[in-house]
Amino acid sequence: MEGLTYKPQILETFQQVRSFSFEEKRESVIDEIKMNKFLDRIIDFKQSLKIKTDKIEEIIENTEKITWFSNLDDDSLLIVNDLVSSIRNLHSSLNRQYISFLFIRERGIAKAEMNNFISAIDDLKEIANDLDSRFFFLPNNDEFDKITKELSLI
Repeated sequence: MEGLTYKPQILETFQQVRSFSFEEKRESVIDEIKMNKFLDRIIDFKQSLKIKTDKIEEIIENTEKITWFSNLDDDSLLIVNDLVSSIRNLHSSLNRQYISFLFIRERGIAKAEMNNFISAIDDLKEIANDLDSRFFFLPNNDEFDKITKELSLI
């Protein structure tokens, strides 16, 4: 008769296991959906980072062309000066974005895209310095003028 007194506890434990098991089976499907959404977001992030990197590289390419210009008038030099300032401002904004991605970088997410992004950011800073040097510091250097003229003949 003592076995009958345990029946409610056994049934209660069985119901607990049964319910939990059923929830977990359903949850695995939900987890897969959540995981797929998470992976889709990573793909979207990587694509967004690539688009930004491509835009930066296009700016660098266009700015490099400007460094070969010569005999600019004062109005053009003023625009070049503003361009240098704008590039430096853009560099600062992009650098802050990169820093804000620390959580993502620490987890190795979008590693290649992150490396390309920071490399492009560094190149952007370099091209701003090149442009600044080319038109505002080095033109007063006779040796630079001589080399520039020789290179333009190539």
